[in-house]
Amino acid sequence: MFKVLTLNNIADAGLRRLPGDRYEIGDEISDPDAVLLRSHDMHSMEIPESVAAIGRAGAGVNNIPVDAMSARGIPVFNAPGANANAVKELAVAGMLIAARNIISARDYVRGLDKEGDELDRAVEAGKKKFVGFELPGRTLGVIGLGAVGVEVANVALALGMKVVGFDPQITVERAWQLSAAVQQVDTLDRLFRNVDVVSVHVPLIEATRGLIDAARLKLMHDGAILVNFSRRGIVGREALFDALDSGKLHAFVTDFPTPELIAHPKVIALPHLGASTAEAEENCAIMVAENVKDFLENGNVRYSVNFPETIMPRNGTYRITIANANVPNMVGQITTCLAEAGLNIEDLLNKSRGELAYTLVDLDVPVPDDTVIALSAIEGVLTLRNLGKAIS
Repeated sequence: MFKVLTLNNIADAGLRRLPGDRYEIGDEISDPDAVLLRSHDMHSMEIPESVAAIGRAGAGVNNIPVDAMSARGIPVFNAPGANANAVKELAVAGMLIAARNIISARDYVRGLDKEGDELDRAVEAGKKKFVGFELPGRTLGVIGLGAVGVEVANVALALGMKVVGFDPQITVERAWQLSAAVQQVDTLDRLFRNVDVVSVHVPLIEATRGLIDAARLKLMHDGAILVNFSRRGIVGREALFDALDSGKLHAFVTDFPTPELIAHPKVIALPHLGASTAEAEENCAIMVAENVKDFLENGNVRYSVNFPETIMPRNGTYRITIANANVPNMVGQITTCLAEAGLNIEDLLNKSRGELAYTLVDLDVPVPDDTVIALSAIEGVLTLRNLGKAIS
C-alpha cells in the first residue's frame, strides 16, 4: 500500500488514477511515499524521510525545494503543457483587453449614474477616451517556446499578427508544433526591437530573474503591451514603472499583483488565474498522478524537473532503482555488486542529468536484503528502491 500526502485540493480526476486498493490518500498522512500539491510552499516544511517522490499539479516548481530533493535523490514531477490551453487563452485575452482598453472602459461605464438620453450622451462622449488599437499587423514577441509559448505564438498568427520567438533551448517536439511563420531570433535584444506586444513564458530561475530590464523595454515600440503570466521576478520593478509612466508601455498585464501594481492605472493585475480552469486543474492532476504512480510502482521517470527521463518496460522481472551522484564507475560498481551476489541482470538503463544519475535494473530473481544493503553502501548512492515484481 502506497501512502500519498496531499498538501492542496487535487482534482478528483487525478486522484482516481491512484487505485484505492493500492493507495491511501489524504491531507493528514504520516510517513508518506509521495506528496502531491499545487501551490503549497514546501520550503519551510520538514519533508519526511519516507518521501520517494513529489508531484506538483502544475508547471512551475518555485514552491518546492528542488535542489534539496535532488541531494536526497527524490524526483520532483510537474505537469508541463497540461494547463497550456488555459494559460494561452488568458495571455491572448490579456493582449485584447489591454489593446482595447476594456478594463478602463468598463470602469467608466460602471461609474455613470445616469439614465435615458443623458446616459446615451455620456456613453458616446466617453468612448473617445478609450480608443485602442487592433492586433492584426502588429508584432508579438514570445519569450519561451515551450507548451504555452508555442500555442500563444500560433494563435497570434491566426489573429493576423506577426510573431517573433526566442527560445535557445526549444525542444524538437515544440519545434514541430510551432508554425513555420514564426520568426525565431537568437537574442532577446533582437526580439524586443520593433515589437508591439511581448508575452513571457519562461520559468523563474537565476538566469531569468530580471530578464526584462530597462534596456530591453526601451527597444520596444512606444505604447507597447507587456504580458507576464510566468512569474513576478522576471520583470524588473523599477524598469517596469519607468516604462509605464513614460508611455513606453501602454499597459502591463500580469497574474502576480502587488500593492504598487494594483494601484497603477496602466496595470491589469489578475489573481493568478493562469491555470484556473476546471479543465486545466483536471489535466494537471491526471498527468502528475499518473507519472508519480508509474514511478512508485515501476521506477519510471517522466516529466521530472530534476531527474533524467528514464523509461524501461517491465517484463515480469524483479526491479531495483538507484539514484546516485553522476560520477565515474557507478554502473560498474552496481553491476559488480550484483554479480558478486550471483544475480543475473536481465535489463539495465542508466541516464544522467547534470550532477544526478538514475539507473533501472531488472533481474530474473528477487534481490536479497544483504545485496540491497551492499548496493546502498556504495559511495554516491542517494536512494535505492527494491520494487520487486511488477504490480499486475
